[in-house]
Amino acid sequence: MKARFVLYILLLITPLTGWSQSFDNMVSGMSDKSLPLVNVEVEIDSVSFMYFIPGKFTLFEYKDGAVTNQTYNCLVRQRGKTALFLPKLSFAIKLVDDEGENLDANLLGLRNDNTWILDAMGIDHLRMRNRVCFDIWNEYSHTMWDTKFGNRNGTVGAMIEVFINEQYAGLYCLSDKVNRQLLNLRKAKVEDNDSVTIKGVLYKGKGSGVSNALLDYVEDRTDTIKWNTFELQYPDDYPSLQSWQPLMDLIDFNSKTEIDYFMTNYNDWYYVDNLVDYWILLVAFGIDDMPYKNTFLSVPDINFDHRYMITPWDMDACLGRDSDGNPRYYTSQLNRLNSFGPFNRLIIYNIDGIKNRIAMRWEELKDTYLSPSNLENHINAIAQRFVESGAWQREYELWKDIPEDEDDRVVITENIYKEVEYVMKWYRNNHSLLSNKLLSWRDDYVEPDVINAATITQIYNYLLGIDTEYNEKLDLNEDGTINSADVTFGYNVILGYMQ
Repeated sequence: MKARFVLYILLLITPLTGWSQSFDNMVSGMSDKSLPLVNVEVEIDSVSFMYFIPGKFTLFEYKDGAVTNQTYNCLVRQRGKTALFLPKLSFAIKLVDDEGENLDANLLGLRNDNTWILDAMGIDHLRMRNRVCFDIWNEYSHTMWDTKFGNRNGTVGAMIEVFINEQYAGLYCLSDKVNRQLLNLRKAKVEDNDSVTIKGVLYKGKGSGVSNALLDYVEDRTDTIKWNTFELQYPDDYPSLQSWQPLMDLIDFNSKTEIDYFMTNYNDWYYVDNLVDYWILLVAFGIDDMPYKNTFLSVPDINFDHRYMITPWDMDACLGRDSDGNPRYYTSQLNRLNSFGPFNRLIIYNIDGIKNRIAMRWEELKDTYLSPSNLENHINAIAQRFVESGAWQREYELWKDIPEDEDDRVVITENIYKEVEYVMKWYRNNHSLLSNKLLSWRDDYVEPDVINAATITQIYNYLLGIDTEYNEKLDLNEDGTINSADVTFGYNVILGYMQ
């Protein structure tokens, strides 16, 4: 970790070479094709994951034919988990006034807030996966209650170029955060006797462990903001049993109730439309490290309602690549979430016909927001800005020589459209297979009895582990197992040797 951090510091203090202009020239040369520029002034060798340190944040934007700028005092720390082990670091930024108090500001028209993220997108060969997934999610799925932000259930962001102490650091995404204000969660109430009444709650899945599936947990302290694999995002000022008990209750409902009780009461714990949209998001985009890591769970006021809403987070491991940036050639499976609550019961028992509900929602989305053309339009719009601004070439030159070993992965190709082509090939294939597979989940679906080439392909996919969902109809010779004998049987039927 120390060696990687030193490498990053050396990159930031190394004088810029001919491929990249100086900070002053970059600012003075801004045009309508330029990405916004951010300069963070901070003692970079003192920045850590644990603590915020003071700095200064300046945002430059080309607007109405001129360069404008906004400068704020700020607090800076490293952010992320995987990102901490990459040479290109991500940062959390808090804007503050001269007294060090939180200061809300509207950056690039995104939102009025004091907490911001500079996402380095270090493992992402495309440098936009998370942003594109959020933008499409925001198009088709919304909060289950009214908010001041148009019922938005995810972040918004803008692609920028970042300088640290006027030294070029590369392409970043400036985005807001999922927090109490965005989701309109009620504030905790401090009583006259200094006791606290918890109202809105917001939990964030932070890692892998026994509680990650929302089916179990281990005894753990409740007086800290971390409990099992979750972090208390709100009310983070009041970590206590009162703050964590609602999450324990949810897990207990998923795992300790009888199935009949679960079937009768699950609507009191979840918004089913939200569950369906979340399931489709993960399966359609092949998101590698969800659920419930990189996922928020929220309730506006636990005193009146304990239905939880799901909000996704950190979707850079998707669209054909895993959480290390490696190729993920296999496509999504319909049983992807079957080992996580509440899907382990809802889908396996097909409660209230949820399979049909998912299939019909996919029918609504597959040719609109989740169509290959919509995804491609989102990607190409950002890629064009990267190329036309020169930002992609600068990013490539800065990071092209970083070692590609297991932990120092900041891979980037000189031609962004090679990665665009890879993403779209993966997505079109996944989109087509998902559309075909979900037909069997529709109430009006009639299983064909014909044995043809598609049947043989299904058998091969099952034997190769590409499709792990067992289908008894593929046991063509009815010997109780699916194996190569069924392939032979199928070919004999197709060739007319047997019926």
